[in-house]
Amino acid sequence: MSVDKEAQLKIQELQIIEQNLQNTLLQKQSIQIELNESMNALEEVKKTNSEIYKLTGSIMVKSEKNAIMKELEEKNKILELRLKTLEKQESVIESKAREIQAEAKKLLENKNK
Repeated sequence: MSVDKEAQLKIQELQIIEQNLQNTLLQKQSIQIELNESMNALEEVKKTNSEIYKLTGSIMVKSEKNAIMKELEEKNKILELRLKTLEKQESVIESKAREIQAEAKKLLENKNK
């Protein structure tokens, strides 16, 4: 395989990896937003002494404070776990991108010699 073709394949592979990284970052951002909203909701529930309502489908249902707090705490744990998983995935993808970028750069430098 010629150096040009090989370098071209590495660049295409790098572009695909960068797209994967972009998708991972978007998922991570979405989870972070959801986690922030859930944490804020939990804080508000903890502060209140009045009745609490939960949105179920398109209706609001009166709920018990402790049950809502437990539900939000569980949701937060799950979101934090998903966030950690995405961060690990992001790290692996970035590492792979750096590796392929170095390989492509080496191929292009060897071509110019």
